Amino acid sequence: MLRILVATDCHLGYLEKDEIRRFDSFDTFEEICSLAVINKVDFILLGGNLFHENKPSISTLVKSMEIIRSYCLNDHQVQFQVVSDQAACLQNRFGRVNFEDPNFNIGLPVFTVHGTHDGPAGVDGLSATDILSACNFVNYFGKVDPGSSDVDQISVCPVFIKKGATSVALYGLGNIRDEKLSRMLQTHYKIQWMKADSEDDWFNLFVFHHKRRKGSSTNGINEQLLPSFLDLVIWGHEHECLIDHQEVSGKDFHIIHPGSSVATSLSNAEAKPKNVVLLEIKGMQYKQTNIPLKSVRPFQYAEVQLKDQLGVELNNEAALYEHLDNIVSNLIDKTAISGSEPKLPLVRVKVDYSGFLTITPQRFGQKYVGKVANPNDIILFSRSAQQNRTREHTGGSEECEPNELDQQSIEELIAESNLKKLTFATKDLKAEEDIVLQLDQCMQERMNEDPLLSKGGSEIMPCSQSLPTNALSAFQELKCSSNEEQDTHESDELIEISDKEHSQQASQKRPAPVDGGSQSSRRKTDLSSFYRTAPSKNNDDGGKKGKAPADMEP
Repeated sequence: MLRILVATDCHLGYLEKDEIRRFDSFDTFEEICSLAVINKVDFILLGGNLFHENKPSISTLVKSMEIIRSYCLNDHQVQFQVVSDQAACLQNRFGRVNFEDPNFNIGLPVFTVHGTHDGPAGVDGLSATDILSACNFVNYFGKVDPGSSDVDQISVCPVFIKKGATSVALYGLGNIRDEKLSRMLQTHYKIQWMKADSEDDWFNLFVFHHKRRKGSSTNGINEQLLPSFLDLVIWGHEHECLIDHQEVSGKDFHIIHPGSSVATSLSNAEAKPKNVVLLEIKGMQYKQTNIPLKSVRPFQYAEVQLKDQLGVELNNEAALYEHLDNIVSNLIDKTAISGSEPKLPLVRVKVDYSGFLTITPQRFGQKYVGKVANPNDIILFSRSAQQNRTREHTGGSEECEPNELDQQSIEELIAESNLKKLTFATKDLKAEEDIVLQLDQCMQERMNEDPLLSKGGSEIMPCSQSLPTNALSAFQELKCSSNEEQDTHESDELIEISDKEHSQQASQKRPAPVDGGSQSSRRKTDLSSFYRTAPSKNNDDGGKKGKAPADMEP
């Protein structure tokens, strides 16, 4: 008989900065390892999310390795053999299970796949699980090559385990995108399931970490897509602990939901008792035994609709405060009666306040500091209108998560963003055109008012005739010429520049006309013309720069 202890979603390092709950995940993981020793199992099987983060802190890594070393490294003899190609199913440099390494004494092997939190990332596709694998503490299998995320095929190579007359093919698949996996499962030959060549009867055990969506192939994995040759499926990622195995219509395999070992959300599913599973396999038969976890922090959950509560007035905040206080106190008393370990409990009351006033949850929780582990978020206010819309969207069958709602795809968001940018660019161009038109009008008014500019008669070209066809280029030309004139002109005389000379001599210094000059020396005026009074220069260079042209009268 092959004995396996199954656990999923340990989330080591969860809330490690919380003064009260920082050790919860480690306490429970140590209890899991101790249960494996007590029940004399052959190995521990983890269903993903061993760590809460892909890059856990040094403190989390140290605590995790200390626990594994305390319970898994010893002189006990491993009673089973791995007869498959280990290099194909174990993605590590050494290509073999850790207990076959002569340099290590592994008495309790650990097999694990990665989950959504601790999956491979980065250029090399590594995670904290790879660190444990490199240290020879765990056997990391079911890892999909990060470079194969864009390829069309995945090969699932099992770990073939033999113990006496019992043969188990342990299949594993770490988390990849749900949409990608669902699409591949619906297409033939996209996923290749390697099988044993021998004629022996193999018990096919599959462990993987994905969302489960019954009857749906979107936003999760439909159990109907899994191959029929499987005998038992260990489903990770789902935190709700479902004690009994589940049969699948039209399939020959069963599904086990061990659930998480630590509450990472204050929901009704997390409030159910936490368990690990002792799995005993002999031949083609298996037996499931649920073992309750005693180190889990007590958690009480309740839902309240204020419209159905007696003694709660519509706009009476004091009455609402007193009513919720009684509910929370009763929930705290239940944790004391249950005989749990002396840990501060988690309490969550979900309140439907439709038509009523609310109170500040943080202010309400100040009374329970030192009495509960989560005083700042005991109360969660919600409205029934949103719940009704959610039920209509899901057909009223189950509670809908936020990511299940009808939301825009990434492509739609990108398209919308580009459209907004284009709209803003069009508005900016229109604004620049308006500026150019205003400058044109200003120049014409100045020409009409200034007698010097009006003497030129037909020689002076109207501003509107010198406008470029592209308003934006005209505005940029105006800014460019303005910057050049600031650097090149230091005279305190009136400077006029024609558009013809500007295009030919934009980088040269312009001589300023001298008072009393002939009308023929007047230059044509366009958008680039402007008035500027430069600071006077007392040195000789400044006087030379203001010298009149040689062809003009003194």
